[in-house]
Amino acid sequence: MSPVIDPLTLIFASIFTSNILLANFLGTCSFIAISKDVNSANGLGIAVIVVLVLSSVISWPLLHFILLPLNMIYLDLFVYIIVIAAVVQALEMIIERASPALYMSLGIYLPLIVANCAILGVVLFMEIRNYDFFQAAVFGFGSGVGWWLAIVAMAAMRKKIDKAPVPAGLQGPGITLITMGFMAMAFVGFSGILRVQ
Repeated sequence: MSPVIDPLTLIFASIFTSNILLANFLGTCSFIAISKDVNSANGLGIAVIVVLVLSSVISWPLLHFILLPLNMIYLDLFVYIIVIAAVVQALEMIIERASPALYMSLGIYLPLIVANCAILGVVLFMEIRNYDFFQAAVFGFGSGVGWWLAIVAMAAMRKKIDKAPVPAGLQGPGITLITMGFMAMAFVGFSGILRVQ
């Protein structure tokens, strides 16, 4: 039986207080690499939202109608990775046809969404927390929006930081990690309001 959670609570918590990136630190490699440019960050963020929603809504029925009834729960990781890879492959083909410029700017990081631990983390949280289908879709969407919000905010801040007088020892990854830490504290600061476990 899934816990009764208000959809607005679940969305708010998955965006802010339980942000998959800033509270759980999943998906940081592509976050740091792509957050140099706002347009690329926006494109990857939207792609992550689509992949998270589709992966959640496809994985939930596979879990509840195939893996659990056939007592094959030990195959869950294998099945989830196949679903995520298929969704990313389809999305990659769509982006390549619809926006070649975005496809080129994302480069290797678009196919690497398959290996983005944030995607697999959301699907596993859906299973561990025993969400129903609607909750899984809402959680996938909220987690994607939280990841998108964080990467776009970081890209905007990095644009400003590039023009700021940052000490030589902190330039590049150093100031990026410090900024990410401050962002994480700001997002987790909402945890007094709501938290989804």
